[in-house]
Amino acid sequence: MLNTYKKLIEKEIAFKDYGSQPKSLYEPIKYLMTLGGKRLRPLLVLLAYSLYKKNPKKIVKYAVAVEAFHNFTLMHDDIMDKAPLRRGKATVHEKWNVNTAILSGDVMLVRVYDMFLSLEGNKLKQVLKAFNKCAAEVCEGQQWDMEFETKTKVTEEQYLEMIRLKTAVLLGFSLELGAILADAPKKEQIALRNFGVNIGIGFQLKDDLLDVYADDEKFGKQVGGDIIANKKTMLLILALRSAKGKQMQELIKWIEAKKFNKTQKVKAVTKIYDSLRIAALTETKIEQYFKKGFNNLSTIAKNKKYLEAFTKDLIGRQA
Repeated sequence: MLNTYKKLIEKEIAFKDYGSQPKSLYEPIKYLMTLGGKRLRPLLVLLAYSLYKKNPKKIVKYAVAVEAFHNFTLMHDDIMDKAPLRRGKATVHEKWNVNTAILSGDVMLVRVYDMFLSLEGNKLKQVLKAFNKCAAEVCEGQQWDMEFETKTKVTEEQYLEMIRLKTAVLLGFSLELGAILADAPKKEQIALRNFGVNIGIGFQLKDDLLDVYADDEKFGKQVGGDIIANKKTMLLILALRSAKGKQMQELIKWIEAKKFNKTQKVKAVTKIYDSLRIAALTETKIEQYFKKGFNNLSTIAKNKKYLEAFTKDLIGRQA
């Protein structure tokens, strides 16, 4: 089933026409959309829809609209992060330029609305209301993430709210969209959205953990990158809350260091995390959110085996 859905999504992406002239405005959209990726969000749309109705081919274009929005956020995030690579290839602002990336991202968002316009009246209103709420929250989350870079203290609650907004709500909307398009009962639309949000928070916390503890060969990017950048992750927040005496002095020393050996910093901070059992504390929080998510899903009586299997496979990933 998943392979069939992926093929439907890739076919829609390959043939989608975003516009033609000027070429420099529209080529970056096609370029970014065809770079690949997990296609997690459009798959969730189709999986949620298939709980209630057959033939998800009818709604693939709406699933791809969610993927287009996700890639719009990546195009602009890469500019803000000054990221040179996306999925192993040059980012749009590097391949073209910053101004082109801003404009291409803007028109990409406009095209997302175009992709929803073929929905019938009442459904269009419901989808756009949910989408607009989600889109605004994603922007709020990104702004909080940027503000955290210059804050000396970020609480666990603030961090969880930031990742809920920046990452998790779009997973929730993806599932909610599939349910709306399938005419699912309102309470089940909400249950699927909450499932996506809680699972999404768990996924981000797992990313935090893998950034420090993943196998180098499997991870696909530099292990310890968050430590090197002093990124306010759950692991650092827990460590700053738990460390005392010499451990706290050592942690602060590495956080405040302007010049340092990257390998030494990662090794030293990881050693502090180990002594404070930060990995175990983080894993407990991850499990709490995954459990909350599956409790949301348990309220739905439909055959959920494909959605459950897909989610559990993502949960078990090591990279």
